[in-house]
Amino acid sequence: MDLTVNFGGYGVNINEAYRPLPSLYLGFLSIWFVSALSWTINTWKNRHFQANNLQWTLASIPVIKALQLGLSFLFWYSCFNLQICSLWMSFGMYITGVLFQTASFVSFLLIAHGYCIMCERLSLPERRTTALLGCVFYLTLVGYRASVPYFTILLVLNYFVSFYMIFHHISLNLLKLREQLTYIEDEDIQAMHDAIYTKYTMLKKFQGAMQIVAVAETLIYITMDNASDNYWLRLLVREWAQFCIYLYIGWTFRSQELSSRFSVMPAVRTEVANVVPPIYSIEMNAKEFKDLSSHNWHIALPTSPADGKDLSDSILVIVQHPRG
Repeated sequence: MDLTVNFGGYGVNINEAYRPLPSLYLGFLSIWFVSALSWTINTWKNRHFQANNLQWTLASIPVIKALQLGLSFLFWYSCFNLQICSLWMSFGMYITGVLFQTASFVSFLLIAHGYCIMCERLSLPERRTTALLGCVFYLTLVGYRASVPYFTILLVLNYFVSFYMIFHHISLNLLKLREQLTYIEDEDIQAMHDAIYTKYTMLKKFQGAMQIVAVAETLIYITMDNASDNYWLRLLVREWAQFCIYLYIGWTFRSQELSSRFSVMPAVRTEVANVVPPIYSIEMNAKEFKDLSSHNWHIALPTSPADGKDLSDSILVIVQHPRG
């Protein structure tokens, strides 16, 4: 049985099989809204301890998703309860859905490049490449959703390139981290080992999550058809899969890990291999310090003296220059 509604001034028949959609969208709206609110509040509370913007970037994903689900609920609720389907709400559903997928893949590309993990900000070529892929991905999705000819092929190519870039850069960063871990273990620098190992573990988890995303996206487009009988069931499975994947990624890169474990990192990635210098703590008095001069050493500030002790009794930390 079909329901006749007003859509853009025309009478349109809607299949009764879509009636569970308002309830489904309302349920997922509640879940994503709570996630977006808690994510934003947690990021705001830890803003003084964060040295990066990765959490703010990831926080935009649940916000966009909550907006999409809100518009979807209002659209289908008004269709079945008011017999009026808003053209502008359907357009908002369409645009926010595309924005959600684009923001997700741009965030995945940023993490794969090592943004706020391997370096505080990306290099100019990396930013340009990410922006270009994001724009192309957005336009391709718009053409695909609008059923423009040949855009299905372009979307498949875009997915292939995006996933290739993601897995390629993850592998490069994991290789660099393994080299750093090997060097640190040889030098027995335990303090730095924990920070580097945390980065390595997080990227390994992200690599596994991206493999699940690749499989999930493939299954979604393979099983996508125009059948309305089980549309609500496919929607239920897809929304739960998306929520679990993004919850896992968000928890992996939560602000506490990023702020407390390795807040010190290179400002920009360089092509030169990073060398971890050996670290020594040497005690010397003020006279010896004045006579010390060497281009092969980088001299840090004196450590704070204990209560009741003179500054001359403090300890200087001297770090060998990597090129020395």
